[in-house]
Amino acid sequence: MDLMKLTSNAKQIQDDVLKEILTLNANTEYLYRYLHGSSDKELFKKNVPVISYDDVKPYIQRVANGEPSNVISGKPITGFLLSSGTSGGEQKIFPVNNKFFEDMAFIFALRSFLISKHIEDDEEGNEKGKVLMLFFARQQSTSPCGLPISTSVTGYLMSDSFKNRPSNCFTSPDEVALCPDLKQAMYCHLLCGLRQRDEVVALAASFASSLVGAITFLESYWKEMCSNIRYGQLSEWITDLRCRDAVTNILGGSNCELADQIEEECNKISWEGIVTRLWPKVKFIQSIITGQNSQYIPMLEFYSNKVHLFSPAYGSSETMFGVNMNPLCKPQDVSYTFMPNISYFEFILADDGNKGEIVDLVNVKIGSYYEPLITNYYGLHRYRMGDILQVSGFYNNEPQFRFVRRKNMVLSVNLEVTTEEDILKALNNATLVLKRSDLLLTGFTCYADISTLPGHYIFYWELKAKNISDIVKPGNKVLVECCCVMEESLSALYRDIRSKDGSIGALEIRVVQQGTFHSLMEIFISQGASPSQYKTPICIKSSEALAFLDNNVLARFFSDKSPPL
Repeated sequence: MDLMKLTSNAKQIQDDVLKEILTLNANTEYLYRYLHGSSDKELFKKNVPVISYDDVKPYIQRVANGEPSNVISGKPITGFLLSSGTSGGEQKIFPVNNKFFEDMAFIFALRSFLISKHIEDDEEGNEKGKVLMLFFARQQSTSPCGLPISTSVTGYLMSDSFKNRPSNCFTSPDEVALCPDLKQAMYCHLLCGLRQRDEVVALAASFASSLVGAITFLESYWKEMCSNIRYGQLSEWITDLRCRDAVTNILGGSNCELADQIEEECNKISWEGIVTRLWPKVKFIQSIITGQNSQYIPMLEFYSNKVHLFSPAYGSSETMFGVNMNPLCKPQDVSYTFMPNISYFEFILADDGNKGEIVDLVNVKIGSYYEPLITNYYGLHRYRMGDILQVSGFYNNEPQFRFVRRKNMVLSVNLEVTTEEDILKALNNATLVLKRSDLLLTGFTCYADISTLPGHYIFYWELKAKNISDIVKPGNKVLVECCCVMEESLSALYRDIRSKDGSIGALEIRVVQQGTFHSLMEIFISQGASPSQYKTPICIKSSEALAFLDNNVLARFFSDKSPPL
């Protein structure tokens, strides 16, 4: 893999990518009205407008309804990808063909190369070992014309790129990842990982939330898994036959010694460091820990005895972007180096509307905040995806970006605008207060309540005791202090309005019952969200979800003083 060539010749590669995309697509119905068949870069920049999803949705829908692919794409559309809908609102569908999954495979291979380069084999020089990878497929739907509609993870698991991958380093057989029942799949993933505990060198999932959810699941089912291992028999409720046969083969008969070892660790009073206690050869945990997933870092550190957290790649349903070239960096220092051979990337200064100057990938400036515009091979041209990134540096001639926030993810009850970045900063400061107690924050979301005057921010928190046998008893003093610390962490405008004219009310934390956020996930999954791609929304907009959360509230706490200016 010639990373030097890719990252040193970014400008030329990007120009070649745009030329190829325009040559393929210039005669599509969408692009022809702007380019009249030309593949000229300057004409593209002059004539093709910057768009949002609503602009291109009618064209996508026409192809989904059965019109020819050349409405938007010069090559046949073979399916549609469903966005998660949990980070930016409603779900969207995007046209794709096999190139998308080839790009995913390329990013995964690059990720593996970087891991092997930075994280060495064990002292005996043995092979890298196996990864407990939490992949979940969900049932595909079909468009009116019969093309599959799936999440990017499901699409990848069904693709030739996955089926024909060079080797399988996962503890689970493919039948587990492809099992359509989430509970059965999660159980079998963890059971296979436990059965092969001495071979596991990493735990991995698309997002940190999935890993925390897996450990919570393990707390409920470890005794049953130990029984399966002890007697070499899989639980009867695992009814997916292909999955059942494959996992039974992994179990391979009775193993009382292993069952005793697992039981001894899981029976201890605290699950602190449980990951390294169950899988002593684990060298790193791999999942996205940037953006809204940063809230799970303290939980993962608690469970893993601070094993290194590797945030590997940046991608979306619209395109893959790039990789973290420094797997050993701290979570707060993660940047992603864009790969110039995947799509054509342009950038517009963040929050500058349509007035800002659009620059190419190699012309971004260190320290500046940008929103990426995507031109891909299958129908998106100068598409605003809504992420805000900051340029953190360059790898050769290739820029590196820090993920900052989703563009429209804000709270506001008055004139103030509170961004995702503001919320996560406030939350991180509050978790430092929680550390002084024996409580862990396992899930949160928030919304701006303007149903009463003055309006105020409400944060829903799910808490957990560090010791398994302890009952969660949130103390008034600690939680009120958390409210105050969060307010102190918010913007100067928020603090000014809150302190001076009282048109923002006291910030509130509502503590919910344990298991609430797992049930919230199930609600979103039942509405079409992907188990592999699910991220708890930072800001809740669904009235159904808010009603559910309120039905599970155990206690309410408010800041008891105005924040300092």
